[in-house]
Amino acid sequence: MINNRIALLREKMLSDNIDAYIIPSSDPHQSEYAPTHWQSREWISGFTGSAGTVVVTQKHAGLWTDSRYFIQAEEELSNSEIKLHKIIDRSQPEHIVWLSENLKSTNTVAIDAPLFSVNQKNSYQKILAKSQIELKLTNDLISSIWSGRPEIPKTEIFNLELKFAGKSRGAKINDVRSQMKNLDVGFHLIPTLDDIAWLLNLRGRDVHCNPVFVSFVIVTIQDCFLFINKTKINNELNSQLENDNITILPYDSINNYLNNLNSADSILIDPSTINLSLKESLSNTNIINGKMPSQLAKAKKNNIEIENIRKCMVKDGLALTQAFYTLEQTLKNGSLKENEFANVIAKKRSEQDDYFGESFDAIVGYNGNGAIVHYHPTAENSATITSEGILLVDSGGQYYDGTTDITRTIALSKPTDEQKNAYTRVLKGHIALDRAVFPYGTTGGQLDILARQYLWEDRLNFLHGTGHGVGFFLNVHEGPHSISPGQSHMTRHKIEVGMLTSNEPGYYKANSYGIRIENLILTVNAEKEGFLTFETVTLFPIDTQLIDLNLMNSNEIKWLNEYHIKVYKNLSPHLKEKYRLWLKDKCQKI
Repeated sequence: MINNRIALLREKMLSDNIDAYIIPSSDPHQSEYAPTHWQSREWISGFTGSAGTVVVTQKHAGLWTDSRYFIQAEEELSNSEIKLHKIIDRSQPEHIVWLSENLKSTNTVAIDAPLFSVNQKNSYQKILAKSQIELKLTNDLISSIWSGRPEIPKTEIFNLELKFAGKSRGAKINDVRSQMKNLDVGFHLIPTLDDIAWLLNLRGRDVHCNPVFVSFVIVTIQDCFLFINKTKINNELNSQLENDNITILPYDSINNYLNNLNSADSILIDPSTINLSLKESLSNTNIINGKMPSQLAKAKKNNIEIENIRKCMVKDGLALTQAFYTLEQTLKNGSLKENEFANVIAKKRSEQDDYFGESFDAIVGYNGNGAIVHYHPTAENSATITSEGILLVDSGGQYYDGTTDITRTIALSKPTDEQKNAYTRVLKGHIALDRAVFPYGTTGGQLDILARQYLWEDRLNFLHGTGHGVGFFLNVHEGPHSISPGQSHMTRHKIEVGMLTSNEPGYYKANSYGIRIENLILTVNAEKEGFLTFETVTLFPIDTQLIDLNLMNSNEIKWLNEYHIKVYKNLSPHLKEKYRLWLKDKCQKI
């Protein structure tokens, strides 16, 4: 099936004089997770991971993806002609380098304009020009060959109440306008779905696990325009938006609106998020390149959001306590599939107040599957969990009062010395990052080594980032910051008060086991002025069976014991006796 799709694409490329066609994972909003209508890369390749790029030439079809997906990609591509290209350096577009080395001069590489940002095009062009290869903008070639392609979602959107959001949309829009005035611009284009949802205190169901909706926003000094399919807004919400001076315009009218701006108009755009089609519509306008004001404001949670996050973490901890208790009881006399345990976790979360859905498809990796960093079990492809080995569980929930993301690795039988060594070094790195005290201006890239140092001592490592920003009832992956190695714009962004970030070092032994320990941490002021530190907000016990106490120092043991006291204190009052006794055992002092 996949090979047939590639053959159809090659026929289309040949008729359009295209030598190579690039198919990304994104949509016109540069989303990490796209609505099914834009999941062209998955359709053409069969690869279901969230990150990857397909390149098709007349003689070669390849998928470029990072280390989180190497094992998964090898399995999913095994029945097609598509070859896996393992990305080593995520700071550069390795698929473009490959094209520059494998195509002839005067060959043409085509990209679909709405799916690529201005920055991507500039980066690609710079590399290809050295080999005299043309980069061409084209219409979507996939539409002509994708029979039964899903429509753009039309589901209704809804208000996020002020008691959750903490700040009205009017106040947020005025904050954006203040920064526009400082830059002396009259218009600001916001294309990213999570920024739009945050700015307008609206949520939707257009993207799996992400409570966002397909739209664009333009803010002017006096007006705010929401470009969206009008069927998504009911009469009551429409009246509320009108009262807040928000004008509704058709989603597909955005290019026409931009075309009508003239040289006397100035517009703020972010070249890393605006797609090429929108940029071309601004040919007559005075463009000011800069960061979207909403991005940093969204990342720095306000006091009401923070209060809600703490409440949300209690609910999530209660759900996980019930789920892992159920797992333990089940394994005493039986077994269950990985996907069945994922369903148990989702069910327990759904019983909590203000639950909306999962924040991503749960990763439940038993033994060797735990080494597949973004593994997702399905009903058709799940290992059977028994009372032997190691289980890695990475899951999260979406609640009206917050987004959660947590990973725990547990021993189901007596672990080996090798497993205890790796687990303890992961835990030591997790604790080191959590306990960090650092001056204002410190970046995520500077903090990353804290989580890796003890693994490196034993010549071990993990290839994914250590931490990502997390939204408030929004995307589980959120910029503008991250805690990762390298020199990307996100690792260079300073860590600021109010940012919610994951802390998730790990270690993976292919075909054997995976280890990861993840909590969410909130950036707060340290006791000494001018310094910051972290507050752990996730509440669930860390397995102590896998710890080699000989590798732990007294401060690390103190941290773990105090964390477990905090977990038990916050969760136990809300639990029935059987769950409370189970939790007490898991939080015992070491």
